[in-house]
Amino acid sequence: MSKSKLCATASWRKNAAHLLSVACVAFLSLPCASAFSPLSPSAPSFVAAGRDRSSSLAPPPSLCMSSGSTGGGGSNPSSLQKKRLRTFSRYLEVECWKMNEIRGIEPVLLSVARACKQINRIVQRAMTDDLYGPASGPDGLPLDENVQGEVQQKLDVVCNTIMLRALCGCGDAVGAVASEEEDTTRTCAEVMGDAAFAAGDYVAVFDPIDGSANIDSSLPVGTIFGIYRRFPGAGPGSVGSDEKSFLQDGNNMVAAGYCLYSATTVLVVTLGSGVDGFTLDPDKGEFFHTHPDIRIPDNGSIYSFNEANINEFSEPVRKYISAFRTGGTGGGGMPPGAKASARYVGALVADVHNVLIRGGIYGYPGTLSNPDGKLRLLYECCPMAMVMEQAGGAASTGAGRILDLQPTEIHQRCPVFLGSTENVFELDQFHKYYSEEDGR
Repeated sequence: MSKSKLCATASWRKNAAHLLSVACVAFLSLPCASAFSPLSPSAPSFVAAGRDRSSSLAPPPSLCMSSGSTGGGGSNPSSLQKKRLRTFSRYLEVECWKMNEIRGIEPVLLSVARACKQINRIVQRAMTDDLYGPASGPDGLPLDENVQGEVQQKLDVVCNTIMLRALCGCGDAVGAVASEEEDTTRTCAEVMGDAAFAAGDYVAVFDPIDGSANIDSSLPVGTIFGIYRRFPGAGPGSVGSDEKSFLQDGNNMVAAGYCLYSATTVLVVTLGSGVDGFTLDPDKGEFFHTHPDIRIPDNGSIYSFNEANINEFSEPVRKYISAFRTGGTGGGGMPPGAKASARYVGALVADVHNVLIRGGIYGYPGTLSNPDGKLRLLYECCPMAMVMEQAGGAASTGAGRILDLQPTEIHQRCPVFLGSTENVFELDQFHKYYSEEDGR
């Protein structure tokens, strides 16, 4: 090769090396991928369009640090660590192994957890999707009022369908269901449209979306469920006897729980041997065991009543609330020296969960216009009563334990008081000593 060609080749290599080094420097100065994702709504237009990025838009170095970097002051999001927690499925696997008699409900509770994840997503999209307002039939006209005399909402109908299919489609464990949204009980063969689903050793009751009116105000809502053993003799060929399976007192309930959709989504479950809570991790889409062995305080300063109705409450309830408000004296079962704190969201799940964690009392008593109260014994009162008692609390109608109350029909209502043992005991004492002539 001639000397001139060798010089030209060397010059070309030198220029190429220089261009490569410039390209590397330019690449390293680009914003990190996590800062401006093309899928992110906040990504600048030049990212999606594929135009040249400007180094002036590079994020602070702390946002582009590697996962192994600790950063200064612990403010680097990438340095945050996930807790090492058991999943809900692993919890059930262990607990059902310990208690052979409830192994049959493991797939049922796993299916309920999956349904709660679906409902959580639907609740979050209710206002942006067409999921709010009165439900309409195929003819475009609003559906008739349900058995409770309430206009059915789109969200109620969708969530009811999800829970029906979750409970009936999880295998051969559940044979019949009763929903607050349905006029009558239904066999799973009817729900799934297949006689193969008629068998099952259990029946399930549920309220698919408690407090759905709160959605419009972005307030918490929830789902409540309970599971009973099927009445002996019920099952395929004896559909009429299935209603007897639902008209058992709450002491016969095998499992119960609720899911709260709020700042976090929390699933609370009892299998009859304590209460445990699980928080939904939005990154992994799994419920994790964040609240092991929940125990309600013996007393508390929170009272959760709809005081707008106080003039319609019975005399024992009015006197109890008055005593509770005094604070400092230990009235109403409050801790001595504590100050009363009123908390009322308007969703049973949200209000009871607050009392369960912090202590106090929740009440929805009877009124002059509704002596039996508003809440349904089967779908709301019994499941929440089981959770409360298993957590060391109490559940009363004012005249006795809720779980001792024998249902006479599936949509029966009853007054309900749930909370710390000392608070509820004091309320029962007020009912005992301040009875009214009307017997309420």
